[in-house]
Amino acid sequence: MDTATHVVMGVGIGGLATMDPVIAENPAALQTVMAAVIIGSQAPDFDTILKLKNNAVYIRYHRGPTHSIPAVLTWPLLISGFFYMFNPEISFLHLWLWTFLAVFLHVFVDIFNAYGTQALSPFNKKWIGLGVINIFDPFIFFAHIFGFIAWSYGLDPGWTFLTVYAILIIYYIWRYKVRNDVLKKAAYFHPDATHFFISPTYNWKNFHLVVRTKEKLHVTESKNKVVRYLESYPFEPIPSDPVIDAALHDHNLSSFLSFSPTYRWLVRELDNGWEVKFIDLRYRSKGFYPFVAVVRMNKDLAPYTSYTGWIFSTETLEKKLKQGERLR
Repeated sequence: MDTATHVVMGVGIGGLATMDPVIAENPAALQTVMAAVIIGSQAPDFDTILKLKNNAVYIRYHRGPTHSIPAVLTWPLLISGFFYMFNPEISFLHLWLWTFLAVFLHVFVDIFNAYGTQALSPFNKKWIGLGVINIFDPFIFFAHIFGFIAWSYGLDPGWTFLTVYAILIIYYIWRYKVRNDVLKKAAYFHPDATHFFISPTYNWKNFHLVVRTKEKLHVTESKNKVVRYLESYPFEPIPSDPVIDAALHDHNLSSFLSFSPTYRWLVRELDNGWEVKFIDLRYRSKGFYPFVAVVRMNKDLAPYTSYTGWIFSTETLEKKLKQGERLR
């Protein structure tokens, strides 16, 4: 989920903590738990700092190690231990339990996005993205805002957010069913499909869907249960070609491939060399595919600039590639 949603979820879990008699009877303890769960609800995304290094490192590791099983166990200990130093009178067990809940829910809800996480790492480093909920879901966000308003008007925060989360559990089940209905319809038209890559949108009834068969990659969208075909491309393994082989050694392209499960590629000859471009097919927006990796090489197949990330215009891509060229 996005940062704003994780923040409101942290505050919501703090409201739930008022149902814990050990916490509720001590105002200082409640303040400590509230601070801990808000930070805990953000902690797995602390890897955003990797953007300061470069996009390749960020894409390769974001939602990876910091969302893994060891991290889910470690973050609560670190955060609880830090706050316990300033309030040793609080029950460490209860502080840890509420902080653990905040961290766990962060990773758990991220699994329902198309982006996914490596939540089972290190036992399984496969990306888990169920494609049920958009990165930002207005219903989830404003359900929390409604809970905050009710809390401000004097309603019990514990029961308020217990109700909010009960409603959200039903909402997740419904969204999961809607997503499965889309997949069933796609499977009906493509019984030979080897994989479906589904991405939800802001609209509850609209999904982006890439259907992979043994021969084709079909880029489609589902609107109000009607599947519409947008584009189709041949599906084949990355060929063993000198130009592509040279590009695959570039750190930006290798990061892209470590994350993207469905893509197409283009090889273009330039006046001074070659350009290799990989395009993620999952995120089509207004006829444009914004998540790409581009490598430009000279005649000797030595990369002189590259970029991977979200690009929404050709002009922006050229600026990024020029920046990359200056940094080499």
